[in-house]
Amino acid sequence: MQHFRILALVLAAMPAVTLAVSQDKAAQKETVATAPEGPVVPLKVDFTIARYQGEKRLSSVPYALTVSTGGQRNMAHLRMTAQIPVVSTSYTPTTPGGAGANPLTSYQYKDVGTSIDCSATVGETGRYLLAITIDDSSVYPEGEPTKSPTGAPSFRSFRSSETVVLRDGQSTQFVAATDKITGETVKVDVRLTVVK
Repeated sequence: MQHFRILALVLAAMPAVTLAVSQDKAAQKETVATAPEGPVVPLKVDFTIARYQGEKRLSSVPYALTVSTGGQRNMAHLRMTAQIPVVSTSYTPTTPGGAGANPLTSYQYKDVGTSIDCSATVGETGRYLLAITIDDSSVYPEGEPTKSPTGAPSFRSFRSSETVVLRDGQSTQFVAATDKITGETVKVDVRLTVVK
């Protein structure tokens, strides 16, 4: 009889024990979800997008991002774009029978500019891994062989995704690509600085 009373007390206490264990596991999951992954180190990443015709530098445009390693927000985004209007013309009949036509002019807008995405993680022996995606587009300058006979603008673009490994104060050339039409070479340099 004594054994049955003990068993009844144990069974009665089990829901409370199960609830406490469940709450403890939930709290542990929440802690893990909000805890940063690895050390959080603030970094400044400088980009320079330069265009060359042979050895002559035609342009050089700097960009800078701040990104942190670890944690929930180790991704930085930059969008520097403009919308270029492109004329679109269609014709509508002037009479119900279709004789004659009136031009109907409208505009479509195309985004051009630079987009950069960069994430960072801590590597080994003081190195940092930067995952970088660069998307750059622009209008071809006047007089280029791509100029349309109608006067409509022509667009050029390049996109590159790569992971580079850098130390504090180190720089590297991220990408170099040559335009098949103009012969211009686009070079992107990246420099990393640990923010003290």
